[in-house]
Amino acid sequence: MKTSSDDAINPAHYKSHPSGVECWQVAECFPYHIGVAIAYLWRCDLKGTPIVDIEKAINHLRREIERRKAKP
Repeated sequence: MKTSSDDAINPAHYKSHPSGVECWQVAECFPYHIGVAIAYLWRCDLKGTPIVDIEKAINHLRREIERRKAKP
């Protein structure tokens, strides 16, 4: 039987915030790119690749900026 720490679909770092809130509960309240950026930042120190995750968040924020600039 798998434990939450070795669950590839819902790993422990998705549920480790002291509030008990999962990042997706917050992220889903935002437009796609903002929500994904929130998720990367929320978990950046929990996965072992904080700089990469921060850069991914920045990339999603840049995409959201471009999307909004392109709106009529």
